[in-house]
Amino acid sequence: MSCSLLAGLSAGCMGLNLKLVDASVRKPSNVAVYFTVDTHGGQPVANLTPQDFKIYEDKQPVSSLESKQTILQPEVAAIHYTLLLIDMSGSVVDSGDMPALIQAAGSFGERVGPYQKVAVYTFDGSPHLTPVVGFGGNVRAGVNALASRRPRDPSTNLNGAVIEGMRLLTQQMEHAPVPLRFGTLVVFTDGTDRAHRASADDVDRALDGAGFETYVIGAGQEVDRTQLARIGRSGTFTSQNRADVQRGFDEIGARIEAASRRFYLLSYCSPSRAGEHEVEVEAIGAGSSGRLSYRFNANGFGPNCDPNQKPAFDVHHPRPAPPPKVVERPAEAPAAAPANGSSVAGWTPKR
Repeated sequence: MSCSLLAGLSAGCMGLNLKLVDASVRKPSNVAVYFTVDTHGGQPVANLTPQDFKIYEDKQPVSSLESKQTILQPEVAAIHYTLLLIDMSGSVVDSGDMPALIQAAGSFGERVGPYQKVAVYTFDGSPHLTPVVGFGGNVRAGVNALASRRPRDPSTNLNGAVIEGMRLLTQQMEHAPVPLRFGTLVVFTDGTDRAHRASADDVDRALDGAGFETYVIGAGQEVDRTQLARIGRSGTFTSQNRADVQRGFDEIGARIEAASRRFYLLSYCSPSRAGEHEVEVEAIGAGSSGRLSYRFNANGFGPNCDPNQKPAFDVHHPRPAPPPKVVERPAEAPAAAPANGSSVAGWTPKR
């Protein structure tokens, strides 16, 4: 069944911002909408219930009893992956700060894990990443094992790690078991690229084609915010104070958690039985409201609709919505297993 989607937005100056990600229309009369809800100021709106939404078809309200509207678990149609890359170069491992880094990374996994499938890989000066935890694995247990690890090469292959991390995340998304796939890349480092296996321009080209969010946490004397911001296009925390590593992981983790909790998969049974119709979904929460709209074709619709039926989204990687805004303190503090020979976006790691 063809479905013409026209994402619309109608929110007042102080209203909610609803952004359509995708919609599914299928027989007998199922309509499902996957979208995000933020305040006008950019704060994510979480924990809305089916009663917090109103549905209109052609400007007329649709009875919640007739439509049997419900919020489905997003996992039936969408999956979110986060890949955390941890710098294990000599300057990190020999800094004496590994216990703090391990604690921060473990807390990050526990915060983001309930909403996204998190994987952890490390990098040093070597050409390739080293796996620590697979997607959806136990992050805390995995990163605890880093206390006894030593770098294979004490240099820092930051640029190469970012490019290979993007390839790894893209591969994971390609093999996801659901149609809508989202990815987030998070990189921790204490400085800059030293190995020169890949250039900053190589990273820029790879990021230009990426369909996911990228964040960077930088803590150390060699941190260059301008350089790291080229990688962390969705958000960057930088501090020349190594003691701020926990703060950095907390702030980036909060942003990813907030981004995850603002997604909703609303499903209902349409009373329409033929023709083109405009649907509006109104959300009411945080003391305000907002709407999104789209059009669908109801030709062939009939009775016996089950709103819990799995939506029929097309398989693709939706571009991520802009990251939600979170209240952050100033980041700058006073100074105190992929296959060998793999290539990404035309780049092959230098030996």
